[in-house]
Amino acid sequence: MGTDETVGTNDLSRPDSSRPDDPARVTAWVHGAVQGVGFRWWTRSRALELELVGSATNLADGRVQVVAEGPRERCERLLESLRGGRTPGRVDHVAELWAEPKGGLSEFVER
Repeated sequence: MGTDETVGTNDLSRPDSSRPDDPARVTAWVHGAVQGVGFRWWTRSRALELELVGSATNLADGRVQVVAEGPRERCERLLESLRGGRTPGRVDHVAELWAEPKGGLSEFVER
């Protein structure tokens, strides 16, 4: 069994008690051919359009980690974009983890 967040469901996209404008934090791990193809820049552009803060970071294993904070509905829209088939490179899978926002972020950056 996982944490309380994962008990009874694999769909963590929206707990019953959340509203679209509730502040949220999503961490996404993007698997595929996503490094060296402009993926972080593209992700940053989508996040800025949605007025989200956070980062897109290349990981040593070839994935890109995306952390975004803002209204939950906008974070969900960013995830839809990451999965939407119009990204640079090739996205095979996007894993996500939702959490309470930590704050302290003022922009969206590429790392």
